[in-house]
Amino acid sequence: MYARRRRLYFVMMGVCVVLFVLAWAVVRIWSVPAAVGMCLFAMVIPPVAAMVANRRGPEDRWWDSPSGDPESDDWWDELDGKKRPRP
Repeated sequence: MYARRRRLYFVMMGVCVVLFVLAWAVVRIWSVPAAVGMCLFAMVIPPVAAMVANRRGPEDRWWDSPSGDPESDDWWDELDGKKRPRP
């Protein structure tokens, strides 16, 4: 899952760079407003790419990882029903 999110991030950032380069190397010759529009669209891509790369999927169970404190981990496991309480 992580590899797919990372690949999508790099594809989106690549599209962003290509839009900027095309806008000011090629499109500005024919239409400056179109080049500015392409740049405005390209400006939106990096924040969206960061959100896509950092989102957590339903199979990412980051909250189940142990904290390192055995007493706290036992307490949480007891609350989650993973272990029986000690007598």
